[in-house]
Amino acid sequence: MKCALIDEPATLEFGARLAAAMPSFPAGALKVALRGDLGAGKTTLTRGFLRSLGVTGSVRSPTFSLLETYELDRLTVVHLDLYRLRDAGDVRGLGLADHDRQGCLWMVEWPERAERALGQFDLEISLQVVGAGREVQIAAGSELGRRWLQAL
Repeated sequence: MKCALIDEPATLEFGARLAAAMPSFPAGALKVALRGDLGAGKTTLTRGFLRSLGVTGSVRSPTFSLLETYELDRLTVVHLDLYRLRDAGDVRGLGLADHDRQGCLWMVEWPERAERALGQFDLEISLQVVGAGREVQIAAGSELGRRWLQAL
């Protein structure tokens, strides 16, 4: 799936649509890879996703903390920014095993920094700056991801 996002509000809205189409949870965590250069809109998309689920506080990229969790009624969203990882092995110290369970969703910026340590992603989202807007491409990486993509 490919579409154009003309501005920041469109990127926020796309994140909300992604949240609304989210499937039921499997035994493990749902995992979303967010790819794109600096400033491509990965955090903005995540902010739109979280706002639509009721998060009212600040939603910033966890560039320095690497991981932020958002506890919602029936869902824990783990927002990761792996840009600053020096080595894929650094991901082991983040305690992700505790979040690889039903009712958790991972939104992972810069997943290529620790690809093998993270396992399979259900959705792969790539954002690219095009003029003043963004182009987003989404691919499913699992059967659950295919159902999610179809619901969009």
